[in-house]
Amino acid sequence: MHKTKFYTALIISLFIITACSGSHGNSSAGMQIKGSDTIVNLVQVWAEKFNNINNTTNIGVTGGGTGTGFAALLNATCDIAMASRQVEEIETNLAKQKGITYKEYIVGLDGLAVLVNKDNPIDKLTIEQLRDIFMAKITNWKELGGEDRKIVILSRESNSGTHMFFKDNVIRLNNPDSKDEFSPKALLMPSSQAIVDEIYQNPNAIGYVGIGFMNEQTKPVAISDIGKEEFFLPTIENVMHGKYPISRPLYLYTNGEPKGVVKEFIDYTLSTEGQKVVAETDFVPRTTVEKLERQLKS
Repeated sequence: MHKTKFYTALIISLFIITACSGSHGNSSAGMQIKGSDTIVNLVQVWAEKFNNINNTTNIGVTGGGTGTGFAALLNATCDIAMASRQVEEIETNLAKQKGITYKEYIVGLDGLAVLVNKDNPIDKLTIEQLRDIFMAKITNWKELGGEDRKIVILSRESNSGTHMFFKDNVIRLNNPDSKDEFSPKALLMPSSQAIVDEIYQNPNAIGYVGIGFMNEQTKPVAISDIGKEEFFLPTIENVMHGKYPISRPLYLYTNGEPKGVVKEFIDYTLSTEGQKVVAETDFVPRTTVEKLERQLKS
């Protein structure tokens, strides 16, 4: 899954960022898309290809985290929010106060890969062990059969949808009543690429990223679900078939029903051509999931 050409897009802007066009994209000033760092590369490629079809609108694509995207949509400083989690109740309530209704689009599926340094002998973990690592209940790799080294925990920042999803599904084990949190010892990293870079140079580190950020310089760990004995690596196939336990949908959000170029862009992302881009950037296309569901029902 070595896709370095997509990582460079995280640093180099593909488009001139112009003033916000409002929530329906009718202004000639351009269209702004903000939010999740997990899918910022995917959306930038979409924007580039869409611009080949419709070059009348400048498209600005910036990350900053899912929470940043929802806030920008709430404050009318973007047209589309990128998200790696669903909108939360508090965000929905704030939107209602401003007369905003979030419209949700599932554009693909992702798995959260747990990565370690390539020199780390650990190659599999139960989800309970993973939880104990990120809560600092397990603090040395020797406790897991590895070398006598202190574990360095890497996490995304709290405004990241990836951070929230990992907390809910790993730290809290999908228990809505749980109040468990990441250890304060966790180093909060500004982006998924920053986590990958740190793990590459730090033999003691462990972190989590969307599978689109995996590369040959780090090692993914196979994970078993709660109470299960079988371990699965974060591959496209395992995510698609529901075997990999840390998987999630990926979203785009608009303020109500989109119009004009915003609607055209959303339609493009869900089209056959747009979904090919999802696969090319190492995510699972929504169309593939829908096809699998139809096969299982037949």
